[in-house]
Amino acid sequence: MSKRIFVTGMGVMSPLGVGAAATWDGMVEGRSGASEITRFDVSAFKTHFACQVPDFDPLNFMERKEARRMDLFCQFAVASAVEAVDSSGIDFEKVDKDRVGVVYGSGIGGMKTFEDQILKLNGDGPNRVSPLFIPMMIGDIAAGQISIRWGLKGPNYAVQSACSTSTHAIGIAMMHLRAGDCDVVVTGGSEAPVTPAGLGGFNAATTLSTRNDAPETASRPFDLNRDGFVMGEGGVSFVLETEEHMLARGGKPIAEMLGYGFTGDAYHLTAPAPEGEGAVRAMRIALKNAGVQPDEVDYLNAHGTSTELNDKNETAAIKQVFGDHAREMVVSSTKSMSGHLLGAAGALELFASVRATETGVVPPTINYETPDPDCDLDYVPNKAVKRDVRIAASNTFGFGGHNATLVVRRVDN
Repeated sequence: MSKRIFVTGMGVMSPLGVGAAATWDGMVEGRSGASEITRFDVSAFKTHFACQVPDFDPLNFMERKEARRMDLFCQFAVASAVEAVDSSGIDFEKVDKDRVGVVYGSGIGGMKTFEDQILKLNGDGPNRVSPLFIPMMIGDIAAGQISIRWGLKGPNYAVQSACSTSTHAIGIAMMHLRAGDCDVVVTGGSEAPVTPAGLGGFNAATTLSTRNDAPETASRPFDLNRDGFVMGEGGVSFVLETEEHMLARGGKPIAEMLGYGFTGDAYHLTAPAPEGEGAVRAMRIALKNAGVQPDEVDYLNAHGTSTELNDKNETAAIKQVFGDHAREMVVSSTKSMSGHLLGAAGALELFASVRATETGVVPPTINYETPDPDCDLDYVPNKAVKRDVRIAASNTFGFGGHNATLVVRRVDN
């Protein structure tokens, strides 16, 4: 019999606030995290805004020396892991740390570190490049730093699959737990792409909204007048445990992880497969893996990027998978508030799905003003709704044709 896996801790550093409570409050309030970028001069860019983590101080989570040796994406990862571990109540000094894994991811890694050191190389020469350049920049270093902090010696590595990264990381963490490789896994994802190269690159790819006059209304998934996504940043971490380990230490479950589904489009570098063909297979595999029928899903947190192709293709995919039930369940995109956290997006959206099962509140899709005939489901427009959510699913899709879906169930006491 497959092992049961539970979420026992969550930590969030997001554009809606520092901490899980502040982030969830922002989602329920329907508040946008978008604002003008002030870290660098954006006057020459097509887009002037992003969703940035407000009032983040790494020194609230680590020593100054540690923080100086980490890129921002890694600071977000460690800070969110600290909150997740604290909220789980687990004492790593009282468990077998050889059986605690870390599976973590970042779609890009240390972008700011990379930019700064390349400028230093080109400007001052190779002798001025920092000896910490590589260990601060590489995407796996967040997993490494988390394991070092607590001495966790189980499976330890990074996952990278563009915007599907953290969803894949969480699903792979489930695989390790089900296989008996670990008793506990710290998992999730982080991203810090709000840099000149990050902004310039996505502008060049024509994927970002350019509503510079009203950043708060720029992310508008499923709306007819959507014009691209809003770049976001942050880190989201989970503590996952087997039922046996959780009960043995007296831990408390937040939600039960039921299933995962991973597929590839094999179609295009950046565009989704027509009619969301790969997404259809990912959702169906996740439901089968979870042992759940389509009509048992109460809420779906959509990938919902606010781009023309994603939103209509994801809608078509949802209809194929859920049939008539697609119009009975609720679907929302929390990217309308948080922006697109790229490699950390799936983890943030799983957090929203878990909270929906806990609280019976479904966060809205804000900035939904003009319906799109190709997007005709109940997207929870503009205001959160009360809903009995027993089972929720979360979609994440990434450049390169990566599709991933997770399914989670409420814990009934």
